[in-house]
Amino acid sequence: MAKSRLAHSGRNGPKGVLSALELCAGGGGQSLGLKLAGFHCAAAVEIDADACKTLRNNLDGTQVVEGDLRAFEARCFEGVDLVAGGVPCPPFSIAGKQLGASDERDLFPEALRIVREAGPRAVMLENVRGFCSEKFSGYRQRLLGQFRELGYVPAWRLLQAADYGVPQLRPRFLLVALKEEFAPFFQWPEPVERVSTVGDTLLDLMASGGWAGAGEWAAKAQSIAPTIVGGSKKHGGPDLGPTRARADWKKLGVNGLSLAAEPPGPEFPLDGLPRLTNRMVARLQSFPDSWEFAGSKTAQYRQIGNAFPPAVASAVAARIQAALLKQPVNAPAGGELFGRQLVAGS
Repeated sequence: MAKSRLAHSGRNGPKGVLSALELCAGGGGQSLGLKLAGFHCAAAVEIDADACKTLRNNLDGTQVVEGDLRAFEARCFEGVDLVAGGVPCPPFSIAGKQLGASDERDLFPEALRIVREAGPRAVMLENVRGFCSEKFSGYRQRLLGQFRELGYVPAWRLLQAADYGVPQLRPRFLLVALKEEFAPFFQWPEPVERVSTVGDTLLDLMASGGWAGAGEWAAKAQSIAPTIVGGSKKHGGPDLGPTRARADWKKLGVNGLSLAAEPPGPEFPLDGLPRLTNRMVARLQSFPDSWEFAGSKTAQYRQIGNAFPPAVASAVAARIQAALLKQPVNAPAGGELFGRQLVAGS
């Protein structure tokens, strides 16, 4: 039986602006990053209803396609400049048991199908650090081979979100693939010089409820946060992760057992351990305060915690845009241009 297809218009966007088709868009971290880099997100495909509301509330001019990626037909987007996506990470994460290709949640085959149908000039796919482990080397090699067969020059790179201004330990494994004529113009983004801390990032929000201890708290919270884990509908709730992560949060002066609806008030103890609000967690993911999330507190946290930080997405997408425009690049000290250094053995 032929599977049904999701309805969409297939328009790629305004003339003269590079266009993107986003897969598994979630709460919009990558969507925002693409926008900040100068791309027009023609369409964003997402299965979660609350996340789709978030996307519609924040993305003007983007067609939000709600439904299963496996039912999405991409031929109407033929000629889009970039296909980008954060395919589900559970098949490659420790929490998801690292089942890889045998996991029904593995959507890399669908992402490849969409690339074949849309024929973009560039591809950017993001996943967790677990995907770069030796366990999945064969899987990665097969993916690289399939991209090469489609005429792309692909490479993997492990990026640390903290290197791009995100105050959090959040390694992300990225695949960037460009058509051969554009690959020599791509260069991975270089780290920013200043590292943001939890205290500096959250001081104004932590003080906004009238808590007198906010300043002293911020002065002590002068390191980056542990990895924020959003969980899934089946597992995880509105807390800051497992026992080890909660211990790390406690070192920062944060109660990681649950989230708060509001910042600490005037009656909160000066030496107390405040809980974070969803807005605070969103800040730690580099979302602007203007980005509004839809759904319950738990649904919002899931969107925030599972997001690709906009700051990292923007940094990589900006380099992809430069490559598609064939803007000259200067190699950093190591001479690590995209066309010269692929990730060996990956």
